[in-house]
Amino acid sequence: MSEEKNILEVSHLKQYFPVQQGFHKIPLKAVDNISFTIKPGETLGLVGESGCGKTTVGRTLLRLYQPTAGRIVFDGEVLYDSEEKIDVDMLPYRKRMQMVFQDPYSSLNPRMTVEDIIGEPLDVHRLYSNREERRDKILELMEYVGLNAEHATRYAHEFSGGQRQRIGIARALAVNPQFIVCDEPVSALDVSIQAQVVNMFADLQKKFGMAYLFIAHDLLIVQHISDRIAVMYLGKIMEIAPSDELMDRPIHPYTLSLLSAVPIPDPKTARESKRIVLEGDVPSPLNMPSGCPFRTRCAYATEQCGQEMPPLNDRGDGHFVACWNR
Repeated sequence: MSEEKNILEVSHLKQYFPVQQGFHKIPLKAVDNISFTIKPGETLGLVGESGCGKTTVGRTLLRLYQPTAGRIVFDGEVLYDSEEKIDVDMLPYRKRMQMVFQDPYSSLNPRMTVEDIIGEPLDVHRLYSNREERRDKILELMEYVGLNAEHATRYAHEFSGGQRQRIGIARALAVNPQFIVCDEPVSALDVSIQAQVVNMFADLQKKFGMAYLFIAHDLLIVQHISDRIAVMYLGKIMEIAPSDELMDRPIHPYTLSLLSAVPIPDPKTARESKRIVLEGDVPSPLNMPSGCPFRTRCAYATEQCGQEMPPLNDRGDGHFVACWNR
């Protein structure tokens, strides 16, 4: 049996932003040479601390930012390739790739009703033949995400954060996409609402079979919804593995410290578990350390770490780690 092809293949993706310093422009390396794949119907979780480039990855994949270099292949079709000078028009692909934004307060137009917000993708791609069909599709989408039909004529400011995020999710679903970038979709919500929204993402995936890139801070949320997890630090992927494997057998020193910070509900276990506190501050992306970017805070760092960035090595069972000494 042939192996299932990937819905998304990312190779050596770079996203640099020019920043003015005095009379010179220097590159801020937000995403620096990362590669990964996502299969149809799979969820890849992307975790890391603030400012490590997670959101930039999602936006670059959907070409909301123009990539600096690399190759993006979606469903067998090359969307961007810096070496072969391929740069396709994204409008036909917008139907198949969507995004749920982090902030449900700023990602919805305050002057539009819920019906018009959810209906806008249908209008842009002309996915209905008459007004009645448009209205039926919108009400059906609202039902999928747990909103009532009477909400259709209201404005975004009349809703709570959780409800606004549901409106954003319905808008993303409107074009029946194959792939959705979920950019920290629950971080702005109350903890009590987060679980509901994450479970809704899982239910919608079962129903429609789309793939997710699920970006988040919270490792427990990511483990709950993801098939695989990639750990990112300063624009680079440090470790990538099936979610349970990563939680049970983390290898990279950065992953170990991230996991040690996850709260444990049992007080006895929490007291016995040892928190790994990292020394020093996160280096500036404008002035990155040579070699491995984590070496300035790593207890295992050697001379080799300062000379070159370790590649992602396969440690078996789909577990890849970028570390010379672990």
